[in-house]
Amino acid sequence: MQEYWSIEQYKEYQKKGNKKSKYSAVKTSVDGQTFDSKKEADYYCNLKLRLHGGDIKGFCLQPIFILAPGLKYKADFIVFNNDGTAEIIDTKGFKTKEYITKKKVFEDKYNLKIREV
Repeated sequence: MQEYWSIEQYKEYQKKGNKKSKYSAVKTSVDGQTFDSKKEADYYCNLKLRLHGGDIKGFCLQPIFILAPGLKYKADFIVFNNDGTAEIIDTKGFKTKEYITKKKVFEDKYNLKIREV
């Protein structure tokens, strides 16, 4: 039984995708875009359908908001509605302490609510 891997063996192991996500999320690719979870990819597909159907004006993937010097919040989506409003969307399976803190700072600073799906 081999106790150690060579560098080549380890690289091959990594290529096979045997690493598990911390929260069991499965990275999923759609339209050449890689999402952190299947839930996020499914929401993207839903947004594409809504855009094609004229329900929304548009959307943006992973917008970044500056909360303070050196502190950023990256949402999953921003959705632009036909009435001129916008929604910040975060697909969540698990809320970390870091997310909860950034959400509070974001909502206070920008006077916007984050919608979790």
